[in-house]
Amino acid sequence: MRAIAVLIPISLCFASLTAAQGIRVLSPDGKTEVSVYTEGGLAYSVAYLNTPLVLKSPISLHLEGDFALGAAPKLRHRSYREVRDTIISPVPEKRVRIPDCFNELSLRFGEKPYSLTVRVYDDGLAWRFATQFRDSITVRSEVATFALRGSDILYYPQVVPRDNADIYHTAFEEPYQINAIDSIPFTSLFFNPVLTDPGSAPKLVITESDIEDYPGMFLRVKGDGVLRGEFAPYPLEEVIIGDEFPQAIVTRRAQWIARTSGTRTFPWRVIALAADDRCLPENDIVYRLASPSRVADVSWIRPGKATDEWIIGINLYNVPFRAGLNTDTYKYYIDFAKRFGLERIMMDAGWSDYRDLFRIHPDIDMEEIAAYAHEQGIGLSLWALANTLDRQLEPALEQFNRWGVDFIMTDFMDRDDQKMMGFYHRIAEACARRKIMVMYHGAFKPAGFNRTWPHAVTREGVLGSEYSIWSEKADPKLNVLQAFIRMVAGPMDYEPGLLQNATRETFRPIFGNVMSLGTRCHQLAMFVVYDSPIQVFSGNPSTGYQEPEFMELLGSIPTVWDETRVLEGKLGDYLITLRQKGDEWFIGAINDWTERFINLDLGFLSEGSYVANICEDGINADRYAADYRLYTLEIAAGDTLHLRLAPGGGYLARIRKK
Repeated sequence: MRAIAVLIPISLCFASLTAAQGIRVLSPDGKTEVSVYTEGGLAYSVAYLNTPLVLKSPISLHLEGDFALGAAPKLRHRSYREVRDTIISPVPEKRVRIPDCFNELSLRFGEKPYSLTVRVYDDGLAWRFATQFRDSITVRSEVATFALRGSDILYYPQVVPRDNADIYHTAFEEPYQINAIDSIPFTSLFFNPVLTDPGSAPKLVITESDIEDYPGMFLRVKGDGVLRGEFAPYPLEEVIIGDEFPQAIVTRRAQWIARTSGTRTFPWRVIALAADDRCLPENDIVYRLASPSRVADVSWIRPGKATDEWIIGINLYNVPFRAGLNTDTYKYYIDFAKRFGLERIMMDAGWSDYRDLFRIHPDIDMEEIAAYAHEQGIGLSLWALANTLDRQLEPALEQFNRWGVDFIMTDFMDRDDQKMMGFYHRIAEACARRKIMVMYHGAFKPAGFNRTWPHAVTREGVLGSEYSIWSEKADPKLNVLQAFIRMVAGPMDYEPGLLQNATRETFRPIFGNVMSLGTRCHQLAMFVVYDSPIQVFSGNPSTGYQEPEFMELLGSIPTVWDETRVLEGKLGDYLITLRQKGDEWFIGAINDWTERFINLDLGFLSEGSYVANICEDGINADRYAADYRLYTLEIAAGDTLHLRLAPGGGYLARIRKK
């Protein structure tokens, strides 16, 4: 749909035009107000219904040669526009038609040409710098601040220092620390998104969008409630370390963060707003702000569900062959996917030498597996170590094409400095040419990357199922929190579906017999609650074969949606999501450790009779977490569903018209 851009006379746009008072721009609904200040240096503030949310916060971009964009701004021109647009998503993790409605303020400064753009939506705001220099520039630092109140509660994933690397190396997979801002040590470094809860005012999620040829943003507490962005300096020297999964570790960094084109836009600094908690999992502001797709033909992108064997350690049973990294095992996975409606299998780490993608495991016949997958109509996906894929990129992708591989996962980047950002875009561009979808593990959040490269269908950057192998971190409360915070930044590959389930009392991290914290229904509901156009089933197929009705319901769940609504939810407590695909509706609910009884109005249904296939926590799920009940219920518009969510529980309903 064509954007409707309306240029408004300056006298009507801004209630105040003086530098001291700030230049104002309002959200379309008039509730959110952003003020930009130019006196004494660029700064902004945010208010919601006249309640301050972000106090006056300095922003600037410091270039080599001691020139700072925003330090002493001389305003040359300002303009304002209203946009009422609709984005059509080719891979709709939330919805096909995305309203893109905002008011925008653009300020152009001299002596050297640069500008600041501020966009304000009903559900958030963003600002970014742009430069118009002829020659390339070196960015020494960026000042991005968010002046909150020290008493505000912050939910933040803190970077854990590594013994063999600097602080900017992280897999971006940490649980949330929850503290008042003024109690967080200045030494703590955390990655985004983060959430701040000011109490009675709307909650804020701070993140970014449209990062290219530039590092991602970390955050620290500067003092007095101020969060300040921090950016990994450019890598000057690297070494390859690691016996099992070799990766590049930075040993020396520059005194600057980026060398880049002089004419460009910089990443958006984003604040999503939610007066009601349930609005956060629905929010797609990060996608809206990203650069449009660079893939002209998207017809070959095929979302869907996949199997994966890594988390369970290929610990199959009731099979007539020795399970492991071999041809028989992967043919078994192909048969399982075919039987239960999954679209592809993943051959995870070990199918080839980690250092050489052409050195296939001696017990694997790739030609036979590829032929069998094609015969069964099942897609084939492969894991590749990032360092190896980068080194063997073009010949490897050519070989993948010959095998019919339509999706790859690459892993162990663990950085988001400017050089590593180049890797993400380089891999995406190469995969687009070969019509291969790609997913990044050991990676930062998507930050709109999936709009620019729609075949980059999902991303890790989340603490997911694999942590149940060795820890208790992936617990139901964290699972709920991640839907309200991490998911605002884009889809996430959690890899749900573990069929061994445990309560807090019965859980043990056991390699080869991996169990989830929380109930079976909690694992099932995540296929609906979490955005991910490719959902990876991490459970044991041997167990799945024994429960065909459960697996058929799981296999029926789509991974892309016409529309998404959150019916109920509270940050960190519980979440109930409604998704529509064609003439079917799916309801997914996940819960923390508190048992809940919820009456759910079905007023969203049109008139008529419907059949609901329901999977709910069994009566003993609080003691035996794998206990569930499957049944069919006839319902109609205006009826009420009665949900009982066990501690760590979940619920799923598939609703179809009779």
